[in-house]
Amino acid sequence: MTFWAGKSVLIAGGAGFLGIHLAEAVAVAGAEVNVVDNFSTSTPDAVNALKLTRNLLINVTQGDVSEDIPLPAADVVFNLASPASPVHYQSDPIKTWRANVFGSYNLMQHAIRNHAIFVQASTSEVYGSPLTHPQREEDWGNVNPNGPRSCYDESKRAAESVLMDAQRLGLMELRIARIFNTYGPGMAPDDGRALPQFIAQARAGLPVTLHGDGSQTRSFCYVSDLIRGLMLLASVPGISGSVINLGNPHEISVRELAELVIYSLGSSSRINLTPRPQDDPSRRCPDISKARHILGWNPEVSLLKGLELMLQSK
Repeated sequence: MTFWAGKSVLIAGGAGFLGIHLAEAVAVAGAEVNVVDNFSTSTPDAVNALKLTRNLLINVTQGDVSEDIPLPAADVVFNLASPASPVHYQSDPIKTWRANVFGSYNLMQHAIRNHAIFVQASTSEVYGSPLTHPQREEDWGNVNPNGPRSCYDESKRAAESVLMDAQRLGLMELRIARIFNTYGPGMAPDDGRALPQFIAQARAGLPVTLHGDGSQTRSFCYVSDLIRGLMLLASVPGISGSVINLGNPHEISVRELAELVIYSLGSSSRINLTPRPQDDPSRRCPDISKARHILGWNPEVSLLKGLELMLQSK
């Protein structure tokens, strides 16, 4: 009998890229899964396909958790309800702020009523343009509070604040994941994040677009590793109040990533340099010491293997 067998799990934002993978993994582990999503950056199709092809116990409801809506009972609540790429979160910044602040608050209240474990999908963006490297959970971050990225960065920081206050008051079981760049099958080609954009451009033989000279670095975690980390974060006992980085500590420049994609696809695409967006961080890489120590978690899929799997899935 696993931790998940017989559990009722609510996944807010469960029709998105991470949410679909999480819903599948948790349902396979024996839980009844309730997905709530407003489908602003997704559709119910992928979740419904899971139900049909895998015969999994997954229920799908359209709803916006930033509003006061009825939610199904839950033993575990995962909050993934937020646009995650700059293209999406900057297209309606006030809606993004509402999703992360009001949505987190409403889900927090629901978790308190249900005595549920709450897992918050926070982000490496809370570190802003980091002053230390690699980024540790103890770092306070270096965020522009009124820049074009602040709708996402600061609303995620505000969500962490209110949730930690509830945890300190003894109101809820809370675990916060600070998620670094994640990739894998199911990412939309027009997602706006670097890897799916590079793949779409290289496949079409178009110039692969880099911001700046491409020397800025990122680290990329394959989706199955990330999902395993989220499930451990929910299921390991006695860690309420933990804030844990989840990401792959292998660091690569964005230019190297673009060149790897072009090479892997045998594409004739050239690299095209464009101006760097405001507040785009120069380095981003997690220190995962806490994840290793507390969760026994370590990413297993290399970037080369993960990219191969992602390319095969299309």
